[in-house]
Amino acid sequence: MQGIVKTFDIGDGRSISIETGRLAKQADGAVVVKMGDTMLLATVVARKEAGENVDFMPLSVEYREKYAAAGRFPGGFFKREARPSDYEILIARLVDRALRPLFPDDFHAETQVIITLISADENILPDALAGLAASAALAVSDIPFNGPISEVRVARIDGKFVVNPHTKDIPLADLDIMVAASMDNIMMVEGEMKEVSEADMIEAIKFAHEHIKIQCRAQLELAAMVEKANPKRTYCHETNDAELKERLHAFAYQRIVDIASNPTAKHERSDAFAAIKEEFIATLDPEEAKEKEFMISRYYHDVEKEAVRNVILDKRQRLDGRKLDQIRPIWCEVDYLPAVHGSAIFTRGETQSLTTVTLGTKLDEQVIDGAVIEEKINFILHYNFPPFSTGEVKRIMGTSRREIGHGNLALRALTPMIPNGEENPYTIRVVSDILESNGSSSMATVCAGTMALMDAGVKIRKPVSGIAMGLISDTKTSRFAVLSDILGDEDHLGDMDFKVTGTVDGITACQMDIKVDGMPYEVLAQALEQAKAGRLHILGEMMKAISTPREDYKPHVPRIVKMTIPKEFIGAVIGPGGKVIQEMQRETGSTIVIEEVGDFGIIDIVSNNKESIEAVKDKIKRIVAIPEIGTVYHGVVKNITTFGAFVEVLPGKDGLLHISEIEHRRLDKVESALKVGDEIDVKLIDIDSKTGKLKLSRKVLLPKPEPDQK
Repeated sequence: MQGIVKTFDIGDGRSISIETGRLAKQADGAVVVKMGDTMLLATVVARKEAGENVDFMPLSVEYREKYAAAGRFPGGFFKREARPSDYEILIARLVDRALRPLFPDDFHAETQVIITLISADENILPDALAGLAASAALAVSDIPFNGPISEVRVARIDGKFVVNPHTKDIPLADLDIMVAASMDNIMMVEGEMKEVSEADMIEAIKFAHEHIKIQCRAQLELAAMVEKANPKRTYCHETNDAELKERLHAFAYQRIVDIASNPTAKHERSDAFAAIKEEFIATLDPEEAKEKEFMISRYYHDVEKEAVRNVILDKRQRLDGRKLDQIRPIWCEVDYLPAVHGSAIFTRGETQSLTTVTLGTKLDEQVIDGAVIEEKINFILHYNFPPFSTGEVKRIMGTSRREIGHGNLALRALTPMIPNGEENPYTIRVVSDILESNGSSSMATVCAGTMALMDAGVKIRKPVSGIAMGLISDTKTSRFAVLSDILGDEDHLGDMDFKVTGTVDGITACQMDIKVDGMPYEVLAQALEQAKAGRLHILGEMMKAISTPREDYKPHVPRIVKMTIPKEFIGAVIGPGGKVIQEMQRETGSTIVIEEVGDFGIIDIVSNNKESIEAVKDKIKRIVAIPEIGTVYHGVVKNITTFGAFVEVLPGKDGLLHISEIEHRRLDKVESALKVGDEIDVKLIDIDSKTGKLKLSRKVLLPKPEPDQK
């Protein structure tokens, strides 16, 4: 069966095809997006009616990868795909954030988007195609959606911007961002950079938008060929009472303005706003109040949003009394936890992170075993957001998608500054526990993470700080206010959440979500410059606590010493069944990790004891040593025969000490001079050219006896 296919050039000679009408036809919308050999199946289904008293968009986005798509078996005992990986969750979040703002405000039917990787091209990453696939599925459905949108990856490689680069080229990039947009507006930006400028970032976003427009036009052309997509379904998900709405506005607006105009703390302010709503409800007939309780809450939220935004736009003043570009008070402390490898507290206003650093070995590396990506990671960052941080009681379940997303942003911010190779022999784990939250806790994690790394003695290249920016705008009057270091309320009621991290020399990561149409690039440029000033201010406060990495690691941190040996000696160091390496670990109390890299074996010797490290080094040197004629060895007698003794001069290397070479006097039996286990010095006097056998002498090291005097 043939479906409807739209194929287009992405702008550089490569093409993408979108097919519908062939697979998953019972879904409201379904497409297969193909680029190279990478194929994604995206489906969307929405309920016909909304649930009772729903005033939000119940959207769920799932991204899953089939291991068969890459010709692989899933790991684990059951050999089937299970819970989504962090990588899958992060891709789903990217798509969700791009789609969610474009559903009609009054459309509240539960909607589910499922994107599945069904074929994997190792050189074309599927994450850059997931947004296109989801939007195309909506475009060919009858579900109301103010799209289309699409997402692209932009990387700068050798000074040139590339859209959806090949997988092998991404490590060469100094800028790697994912951008989502509609035909007219940027919706979402997320990515990492190697200290790029604000101007470069804006150019990358503009470059992305031009290529996204190509993909949006292709979706519109495809939708025009699908009968089901035209027209979209009708719906009525809200019941309204215009008279009640007007009464509530008249009662509450000025009261909210008065509270918003006077600085208050988070809980004091929320209590005051809630009291206004209760005062209004008290003016109503009890039956009407009960009947229209849900409607009142929705209307009150709209009035609160309008009033707070107008206070900020009119008075250029924030809810807590700050100026638009003012950063909340900051205090920092390092080395707070004496038993950990590194720790820091970063507190900014009512947001606080307690962050720890743990230094481990290669055995602690995280193994990524995905359908597409297989790798080992030696820098790990975990972010925890317990309910007490916002003064709430909630059931603690597994790690939330929000925690995974915020942790990933902080990870990307710090990764460019983590030393590699000889500069950093450790696997590093950073854990941020958010103890208070009112404003960006992910940016607090970046700041606390930087300080904790320096406290642990990790030689980071430069300190990194982060800030969350907001925007309040009025398109009718062209007024706008860019807010530095936003509060939770300002994020919720605002038009933009823009997180930027970086060093004194440039941006290392960003995450931006825009909730308003038509934000000019000039406003974005102002937000970036204001963010830079804020970042540098925060960095200055951090430097008061710690400005450079500690000269040495804490006393209780395990030391790691690296050795490099020719790869042909790896087997000798490990020994049969691991016997040699296990014996070395038992004798010295060290941990020894060895791996083959190219033509060499790279050995990590881990111990808190310098002497044990030196003992391991000496043993390994002896194992890999090549016997040299004329060298004196301190060996152990391993076996005795009638014609001599076999002496181990190097680990696993025995030589023959002939009976005539034991002493200057003539011996009848070897046992009269030696026994098994004796430690003696011997000299290597010859190596058989054919067999490689070693010939040893002890007597050449002994003084010659004086001749008998008669």
